[in-house]
Amino acid sequence: MNYDAILLASFGGPEGQDDVIPFLRNVTRGRGVPDERLEEVAHHYRHFGGVSPINQQNRELKAALEAELSARGVDLPVYWGNRNWGPYFADALRELHADGHRRVLALVTSAYTSYSGVGQYLEDFDRALDETGLRDELQITRIREYFDHPGFVMPFVEGVREALATVPSPAHVMFVTHSIPTAAAEASGPEFGEGGAYVAQHLAVAEAVMRLAESDAPHSLVYQSRSGSPSVPWLEPDINDAIAELDGVKGLVIVPFGFVSDHMEVMWDLDNEALETAKEHGIDAVRIPTPGTHPAFVAGLVDLLLERVNDIPPAERPHLTDLGPWPDGEPQGAELGSRASRV
Repeated sequence: MNYDAILLASFGGPEGQDDVIPFLRNVTRGRGVPDERLEEVAHHYRHFGGVSPINQQNRELKAALEAELSARGVDLPVYWGNRNWGPYFADALRELHADGHRRVLALVTSAYTSYSGVGQYLEDFDRALDETGLRDELQITRIREYFDHPGFVMPFVEGVREALATVPSPAHVMFVTHSIPTAAAEASGPEFGEGGAYVAQHLAVAEAVMRLAESDAPHSLVYQSRSGSPSVPWLEPDINDAIAELDGVKGLVIVPFGFVSDHMEVMWDLDNEALETAKEHGIDAVRIPTPGTHPAFVAGLVDLLLERVNDIPPAERPHLTDLGPWPDGEPQGAELGSRASRV
């Protein structure tokens, strides 16, 4: 496929106190959540001056991707758009079109399969194509989920190795990701059993990290940041509950492998709440870094983009678990005109 531009697609976040509630309204649109409920979450952002770190992280990732592409002699400009805050996808598509681009390769800052990590982005791409009137002018193709790509996994391997060397023994490694409703997890791929593809992918990556880190420390998969009605089942256990139940553990390594960068959920739910819970239980805990702009991650993302550009056969695509490489998604918009069809 003759792609002519890249779209870095992300969640977005507020960049000031006045942005917080409007941003949260965007995140929860269609659910009828009153502002009083939103204020319960808003204090996480207000604690940091109303500024989410995610937009700046995406600016840095965009710059890193541009540098890596340039170093490899690849002439593909990188644009940036968000689902829930400016720059919005519609703004990015208008800019892409005005600059003469027509075939766009989208890199989504979500590594795993789920409705929120895949389906919602596809729906938002469709919505932006319709909003801008560019459905017959632009084609958007999302690269595959990269949960087990070496570029995503190896920074966590590095972090686990280094952290285990600093915490006291006996130590435990907790792999933590964003909780989602159990029904949504099942829908991500019921053929994968309980928890669907979402849970299966996380379990497989956790095993790969521990194997590559050459560690026999006990480890577990836990969750964070659940929200919504208490009557709706979400994936468990919550990381704070899991920490409280650790027995005889002196050191804890927290691995935020559900995230590509230090989102608000990482800074608040892990760096504040989880580390405080560990301290209350006399456990020396450390939270390792997310990939962010780690050179291996940036290089891996460019590899993922180029495997689609060059139509690399699946058998030649790198992956570190038996689940991969994950299949490609369908293009949306011009020519093929397919709608969001994947979870």
